[in-house]
Amino acid sequence: MSLRSFLRRKDVEISLRRYGIDALGAMAQGLFCSLLVGTILDTAGRQFGIPFLARTVATVAGKDYTVGGLAMAMSGPAMATAIGWALKAPPLVLFSLVTVGFASNALGGAGGPLAVLFVAIAAAECGKLVSKETKVDILLTPLATIGVGLALSAAIAPALGRAAMRVGELVMWATDLQPFLMGAAVSVLVGMALTLPISSAAICAALGLTGLAGGAAVAGCCAQMVGFAAMSFRENGWGGLVSQGLGTSMLQMGNIVRNPRIWIPPTLAAAVGGPVATCVFRLEMNGPAVSSGMGTCGLVGPIGVWTGWAARGGGSALDWTGLVLVALVLPAVLAPLFCAALRRAGWIKPGDLSL
Repeated sequence: MSLRSFLRRKDVEISLRRYGIDALGAMAQGLFCSLLVGTILDTAGRQFGIPFLARTVATVAGKDYTVGGLAMAMSGPAMATAIGWALKAPPLVLFSLVTVGFASNALGGAGGPLAVLFVAIAAAECGKLVSKETKVDILLTPLATIGVGLALSAAIAPALGRAAMRVGELVMWATDLQPFLMGAAVSVLVGMALTLPISSAAICAALGLTGLAGGAAVAGCCAQMVGFAAMSFRENGWGGLVSQGLGTSMLQMGNIVRNPRIWIPPTLAAAVGGPVATCVFRLEMNGPAVSSGMGTCGLVGPIGVWTGWAARGGGSALDWTGLVLVALVLPAVLAPLFCAALRRAGWIKPGDLSL
């Protein structure tokens, strides 16, 4: 049997789509279901005085955990199992990835999500190769998956974590130094990543993108989601407004492939919104870095900005004005205006934005 046919039988597909789109997108969902939800629960418990959410429910190795804290602590296993699911890992491999995710995330430090991405992919694929090849599958498959995962975690997770954080720190430093130019660049690039079939949330999490750069990322993601929702209202109505504005602008990807010019209006809105966020209102992401790449999906991006204000007693009227303007008003106004100009020029035709 040739190696190619063996890999095909094992459903091991070494491709950018499988690893850079499917696995990365699933990892973001794992982050959402653990770190992000845990942060929201913790914030709600503190700000609204909900006893069940605010009090310690478990103590592990001397560390106290709230309900939200327990959810956040499971981000590594959640990411790894989500990646395994995306790679179509069999059950024994999938369950073994819980250990792999915990180890790689812990050893990766603040850059843990990037370490989890690489290590979980390698461990899952190795586990798939071994799965159901022997009569002792119940023992050998978990040993292979966990063994490879722990070895790689020890060998590369700390370095990957440090590298991711250095890149993130560089972006944040550059944004603080040049808030106008970097505000526009970060807003445009992260916003485009949100619309592409990759995960802007996972990218922001892997780079630890918070602070002023995180605020610019929020602006860009909101520009894409709200921008597409508003400019396509005549074609898609209220259903399209909600599905794109609170769901994802990725729904327009098929239309973008057919006519890339429809991407111009929300991208220009992002180029405007980013500097407004960084230079005028100094909006910062003080929540988890994954929130920076979520935009208005469930209002996670704005909520992430708000958590920073909540920690210091609440945002000012100027803070709220800036957040509403950057996240909602500017995209809802600018994208349709730019779109109208392109419609008049014949670059965007009726039906080009229909879902």
